[in-house]
Amino acid sequence: MAKGHRSQIKRERNAQKDTRPSAKLSYARVSVQKACFVLDAIRGKDVQTALGIVTYNPRYASSLIKKLLESAIANAENNNGMSAENLYVEECYANKGPTMKRIRPRAQGRAYRIEKRMSHITVVLNER
Repeated sequence: MAKGHRSQIKRERNAQKDTRPSAKLSYARVSVQKACFVLDAIRGKDVQTALGIVTYNPRYASSLIKKLLESAIANAENNNGMSAENLYVEECYANKGPTMKRIRPRAQGRAYRIEKRMSHITVVLNER
């Protein structure tokens, strides 16, 4: 059991909260491996360069990550009062989400399983 009053516990929990601007996309219909190709390309870059990379990347995941990056930039400007020129991509990662299982009929009455994977993509920005 936690010690202290409930309001004190909440105050301590909020003090440890991460204040960096971020954006998260849950249940994206793209596998973690395919999302990581694009995320590895923008990690550590400033936001203008990262937006240029995802705009002209032909992968499907880059369109999702572009919207996510624009959302994180808007969060930084509106919620944290940061300027977009000083921002860079500090962290970006994709975690495994649930998998939809589908059945593919095959020869002689067999059934093969098709796994449609999902991921949770997170982008965290910071100021230089």
